[in-house]
Amino acid sequence: MKVAIFANDGKQSQNVKQRLEKRFTERHFVLDDKEPDVVISIGGDGTLLSAFHHYENRLDKIRFVGVHTGHLGFYTDWRDEEVDDLVISLESDNGQSVSYPLLEVCVKYADCPKRVHYLALNESTLKRISSTMTTDVYLGGELFERFRGDGLCVSTPTGSTAYNKSLGGAVVHPNLEVLQIAEISSINNRVFRTLSSPMIVAPNDWITFRPMRGSDFVLTVDSDSYHNRDIVEIQYKISKKRIHFAKYRHMHFWQRVQEAFIGTENED
Repeated sequence: MKVAIFANDGKQSQNVKQRLEKRFTERHFVLDDKEPDVVISIGGDGTLLSAFHHYENRLDKIRFVGVHTGHLGFYTDWRDEEVDDLVISLESDNGQSVSYPLLEVCVKYADCPKRVHYLALNESTLKRISSTMTTDVYLGGELFERFRGDGLCVSTPTGSTAYNKSLGGAVVHPNLEVLQIAEISSINNRVFRTLSSPMIVAPNDWITFRPMRGSDFVLTVDSDSYHNRDIVEIQYKISKKRIHFAKYRHMHFWQRVQEAFIGTENED
């Protein structure tokens, strides 16, 4: 098995990385950062997102394992003190995995003849810096509303627990390969109206944003942001690609949600 270790710069994460490298060398694993079979992310959800984007061109060939070195991460199943157990699990690997849907973001810029494609694990947002954002929203090619406000967020099912949740969006099980739109501070009065509610959109009804022209928009794709380009149109749809996690002890989705947001201890 070829293994890559992707760790953040924190002291604890680097210590875990060194311990893992030693264990893998002792057990005759192959350390390969370029073409790994398994990528072990050490840190938190932010580190896992970085690892995902680093290897997004090889998603059909690799599986991820998350080790958290701080607070419990949504995508991380192993604690930093469980390094030996993780190595033993990898030794008995049988190739099983659990996969989650991803978001494809297709952007048409005014200064580029070809559309630019991005891939998101959690979400993509569109915001405007200097003033209210005005954007026509299309569902399945049909105009749905003209949005005015701070911005819009489109999330995947697993991303529904991230920024989308803080915007009042629903938590969606990843078996439902749907998209979700959540508004960011919409303007609603007698003149301007939006649905003013999160929307769950079927995968065959792709989402299109056509913002009023300007170069002061900020497009985010997970933790990456893109500034100062005139956006003509953005299309969102469920990607044909998926992210795969090794299924050694992968939590069920609702157990993961429960541990991340509620905890396991009952309070009187």
